[in-house]
Amino acid sequence: MKGFKQFIMRGNVLDLAVAVVMGAAFGAVVTALVKDLITPLIAAIVGKPDFSAIQFEVNKSKFLIGDFINALVSFLLIAAAVYFFVVLPMNTLLARLRRGEAPPDPTTKECPECLSTIPVAATRCAHCAIPLGGR
Repeated sequence: MKGFKQFIMRGNVLDLAVAVVMGAAFGAVVTALVKDLITPLIAAIVGKPDFSAIQFEVNKSKFLIGDFINALVSFLLIAAAVYFFVVLPMNTLLARLRRGEAPPDPTTKECPECLSTIPVAATRCAHCAIPLGGR
């Protein structure tokens, strides 16, 4: 039981549990946004966006293309809602917060020969031994 307790109490397990719960709650909010606001707006503009009646049959097997199209449209609307209402505003906010910061001075560089990471002050690559003096 001690090992199980240590496993459960590790930070990454708790972080993952919180992320799953928050993701489910956020998913419900985004689904409601699309279902209750965006889809009716589209329906008001172009008519009812329901493709479930589209189907065809081959050897008495029904292919419900309309259901797939409905799921695809729903996915695209949810992806657009997440991008425009979450990702884009968050990126804009982070860019504003970082505007005044100077970029950190690099402490490493890449060897032009073997592409390994080496300290900026190095005069010879520790991996391939190429001299770096004039580069």
